[in-house]
Amino acid sequence: MTHAPTDRRPAAVQPPRARAKAGLADREGFLAWVMLLPSVVYIVALVGVPFLLAIAFAFSDVTTGDPSFDFAGFRNFDEILTDGVFWRALRNTLVFTLVSMVLIVLFGKVLANILVADFHGKWFVRFLVLLPWTTPVALSTISWLWFLDSIYSPVDWVLRHLGLIDANVVWLGRPGTAMASVVAVQTWRLTPLAAVIVMAGLVAIPRDIDEAARIDGAGFWRRMFEVTIPLTLPVIAVAGLFGAIMTFTDMTVPYVLTRGGPTHSTDVLASWAYFRGIEGGDVGQGAAIALFLFPLLLAGAIAILRAVRRLEAG
Repeated sequence: MTHAPTDRRPAAVQPPRARAKAGLADREGFLAWVMLLPSVVYIVALVGVPFLLAIAFAFSDVTTGDPSFDFAGFRNFDEILTDGVFWRALRNTLVFTLVSMVLIVLFGKVLANILVADFHGKWFVRFLVLLPWTTPVALSTISWLWFLDSIYSPVDWVLRHLGLIDANVVWLGRPGTAMASVVAVQTWRLTPLAAVIVMAGLVAIPRDIDEAARIDGAGFWRRMFEVTIPLTLPVIAVAGLFGAIMTFTDMTVPYVLTRGGPTHSTDVLASWAYFRGIEGGDVGQGAAIALFLFPLLLAGAIAILRAVRRLEAG
């Protein structure tokens, strides 16, 4: 009894005709471009095109009353560089970003340590922690606008009954307390995001490292500063980068709480660009102010990413 010969050659040595029958779904190069195309279109449409328009408007005299495009050179930049409010907004932006970033990273690290602990009701606590981040920023900021009201503030009511103050503080009516309030609300809003990022880094630490430190007699604080923090520094830096980016370009919290007041003491570059370009009608100057955000944010992001690379290499 004879058997028909079978072709036992591996797929790699199959004839070219068999390989040619492979469809587009089997081509990795084609699939890679197909998968990347939606992201590329999204970035180009919602980031690239507005950015190019902002550059064009910054060198024009476009206003809401006269939308015709006429090249104006560096006139818009010359005018904003001689504007005292612009320099105050720039300083407020740096203070707002740096202070918020430090507090976000600090409280995010503390909160992450709490969330990785094993206790009853941990999942419910995690849900409550994420609420400030999942709540729409405008809605949550309006809630804080009531909390910090100059007359009906429940914060002032509690402080008065505790005997800490005699009269309402007027949180949003004084330059110092207004900026402190804006920073506090921004920190409250972004701390959950930093906590989740840092928590992922804490969970990734091998258990045997912590157990070895315990066996060697290391206490909580020694393990924290000699084991946990060094191993999670890259993740903490990434959390700080996200906090810096989202704070540096944010205008919702200052706009809803104070509208830049009192006397521009809480104006940031994003809000001042909106006031000049949209509410003031000078689209060219608004675009020129907004363009200052790009090089500053790019320099900060590069510095943080380089620090992360050095930490990972070390």
